[in-house]
Amino acid sequence: MVKGYVKFALDFFLFSSLFISGCAVVMVYQTNQLLGLAEVPDDLYAFVFWATMASYNFHWYLTPTAYSSSERIGWSHRHKRLELTLFLFSGLGAAYFLFFLHKYAGWIGLGILLTFLYTAPKIPFKPLAALSRIAVGKTIFLTAVWTYITTVLPVVMSGSPFTWAALLLTLHRLFLIYAICIIFDYRDRDQDKQSGIRSLVVYLDEEGNDRLFYGCCAAALISTLLLLTCGFSVTIVLALFVPILTTMLLYPEGKRSKSDYLFYFVLDGLMAFSAVFTTFL
Repeated sequence: MVKGYVKFALDFFLFSSLFISGCAVVMVYQTNQLLGLAEVPDDLYAFVFWATMASYNFHWYLTPTAYSSSERIGWSHRHKRLELTLFLFSGLGAAYFLFFLHKYAGWIGLGILLTFLYTAPKIPFKPLAALSRIAVGKTIFLTAVWTYITTVLPVVMSGSPFTWAALLLTLHRLFLIYAICIIFDYRDRDQDKQSGIRSLVVYLDEEGNDRLFYGCCAAALISTLLLLTCGFSVTIVLALFVPILTTMLLYPEGKRSKSDYLFYFVLDGLMAFSAVFTTFL
């Protein structure tokens, strides 16, 4: 019985998008900490949390839930009303905090546009379905919005100059997140083919996907290493190495596994994992 309650709580924490929304907030905080951004509005953290909750629940609400062995899809199938409720409630929360960030509306609007482009093909409106045929769209839009919201936006809102350190941290996040997305796309490649969704993983062969993945990891490692030239300590750089190297170690398993807990807890969590170390270093 206890095991059942634990599983229920874990599934709710992961599949309601509470976990991934928390990861987004932690990543914004880490950007603030590593770059020493003094004037980031506190309302940004709340906005990012509620906006992430809204966008993910909307995305999953629109996702077809045909019979599948996936725990995630099964949970979504059983909780469509909850997903709609969470989307509406979170959307109101995001709108409330957006009001206090109105002077940054243009910058935030770009993030909203990128989020919309990722989810748009799922909206039952024929012109939007054409977005699914953009070969790099699915992964690029998702990677771009995560990198932009968690790294670029805090710098812009702080009024700080976009320094060499900010650029390198942005590249670190960009290539790490893209590498993680490749593993997700590899898992979904057969379903994407059937749905007419074109991504690089669908377009490339096995060897090409491996090259793309390891190339992204190499770029993430190089951009992270270069942070030493910006005064970052060796311990901070090593902490930023951890999620990259862990992602590389998990790549073979990720290509074989269908475990939703590997994807939605471990891999998603790796985006924010280094913050656990950098916060205390």
